[in-house]
Amino acid sequence: MKTFWSRTWACLWLSAACALAQAATAKIVFTKSFPGSVPAWFSITIDQTGGAEYREDPKDDNPLAFHLSDSDAAQIFELAGKLDYFKRKLESPAKVARMGDKTLHYEKGSESGETTFNYTEDLDGRLITDWFERISETERHLIELERVVKYDKLGVNDAILQLEITMDKKRLVAPEQFLPMLNRVVKNESFMHQARQRAANLADQIRNSK
Repeated sequence: MKTFWSRTWACLWLSAACALAQAATAKIVFTKSFPGSVPAWFSITIDQTGGAEYREDPKDDNPLAFHLSDSDAAQIFELAGKLDYFKRKLESPAKVARMGDKTLHYEKGSESGETTFNYTEDLDGRLITDWFERISETERHLIELERVVKYDKLGVNDAILQLEITMDKKRLVAPEQFLPMLNRVVKNESFMHQARQRAANLADQIRNSK
């Protein structure tokens, strides 16, 4: 009888553990270290629900938080799947200039994979890297826009212009995160009329793109 109950509890425990593993949210962390560039280091964390964080300092305990659309998150995780969730090497044997050490890390419950490379010839590896480079560009624009709005009103128009250019190139990710700052510019008459008009037009463009 004792053996029977021991086996029963063991089966129940194993079933519960499997259920928890299946319920665990998958997460991808992309880190790039490239001393001398701006930024010299950054890290982006994305979970399968689209929740994301951006850091430019490993010790940053207050990262920029934003949310990717379901389709964007799905594309990134689909690429991760094509790359065996980073369980294989992506580094190219070709001798190329240093482009920064990039690390892709995947985890879901007890499952994990990680690979580091300077340059890859793998198409899916290049596509997923471009996703994270675009996210970094986006967050850099947000950081700059917040800075000029607070400390450099004359620089607001140029910051929004650069944002427009990046959006026209289809390199902005989760552009909705800019709406609060753009609306702040539109409503504040202390900013130049040109900047306010440009902010209004870009905000409309972002809303319509949804």
